[in-house]
Amino acid sequence: MTPSQIEKIFRDEAGRALATLIRLVGDFDLAEESLQDAFAVALERWPIGELPSNPRAWLVNVGRNKAIDRVRRAVTFRGKQQQLTHQLLLDAEPPDQTSDAVLDDDMLRLIFTCCHPSFAAEVQVALTLRTVCGLTTPQVARAFLTSEDAMAQRLLRAKQKIKLAGIPYEVPARDALEPRLTGVLAVIYLVFTEGYAATAGADLMRPDLAREAIRLARLLNALVPARGEIKGLLALMLLHDARRAGRETAGGDIVLLEQQDRSLWDFNQIAEGLKLVEEALRMPGRPQSYAVQAAIAALHARAPSYQDTDWPQIAGLYEVLLRISPSPVIELNHAAVLSMVDGPARALDLIDALEARGGLKGYDQLPAVRADLLRRLGRKQEARQAYLAATAATQLEPLRRLYARRIAEME
Repeated sequence: MTPSQIEKIFRDEAGRALATLIRLVGDFDLAEESLQDAFAVALERWPIGELPSNPRAWLVNVGRNKAIDRVRRAVTFRGKQQQLTHQLLLDAEPPDQTSDAVLDDDMLRLIFTCCHPSFAAEVQVALTLRTVCGLTTPQVARAFLTSEDAMAQRLLRAKQKIKLAGIPYEVPARDALEPRLTGVLAVIYLVFTEGYAATAGADLMRPDLAREAIRLARLLNALVPARGEIKGLLALMLLHDARRAGRETAGGDIVLLEQQDRSLWDFNQIAEGLKLVEEALRMPGRPQSYAVQAAIAALHARAPSYQDTDWPQIAGLYEVLLRISPSPVIELNHAAVLSMVDGPARALDLIDALEARGGLKGYDQLPAVRADLLRRLGRKQEARQAYLAATAATQLEPLRRLYARRIAEME
């Protein structure tokens, strides 16, 4: 087994292995350090031996042993009793005796911990990006348009608060779910988004994260049935993920929606998503944001071709979405869809007004959408500058290559 194959396994399993280690050792930093130690051992042993039948359980087991070693080394006379108590807790539950179901549920426990109501929404998101999605601190800092030092301090304070305040690492009881449910759904969608369209790196997608987010949403749907927002989110992710096979070439380049081979889409998954959309929209009360977004995705999924897409209905759904969940990103998407209904000139006016308000400063999709509209209007020099701005704003290599292709096509 090559180091690159081992790294892929680690990337696929790291999130859930870390979640289990956090439960076992009760400390975010110790769990992260111990998992890195386990990965180093895997790089030494796996290339010269057989791959374990359950790589995640192996990583958890070795990581737990490394954590015990670290605790033993850290024992001092002043903290001896507390540290030894910690060690006894580590010894109490060998991962070899932990079922796969318990290991799988650890990720959901971790998300509920990150989304404790004592944390501000941005801290919940940052902590999830760092621990669940596996983004580095610099990558999380870029997502929040802040410095690496400031983000490192923010994450450190959050981890210390979990430890010192004794925030339980668990899925709360039914009556305590409600205060966290909105945050939990948001971060599950965030995990999916990072898997569906990564924020940085060489790969457009991380299917492991997308699959994990869908699995977690299924768990939540079973845990809290008859909730429109949960069904809507699950439907939204299923419908997006169903297009995965058509979204990139064998070489890793982006294939835009209008160019995708729709025969590659997963129609069984689309059928499941469409059924969930209908269930979510039939729920009493006003439509929820995720359900409306899923309805938009359903129209794309139902269209036999890009040209046959019902753009007026999609534009109308975006107007509904703007009323119930207004945001600059939704405004941007609405403008892009309106370009298919009213033409690119009308959409460009909306984009320019949005940019003037400064709500999406640093967001790479703003200059990217603007560049596409300018290209369609034949304003090539302005489009080129907008594509260059989008290139500078993104950390994702497939997007940079896409923008370079667009510039080359115009020239």
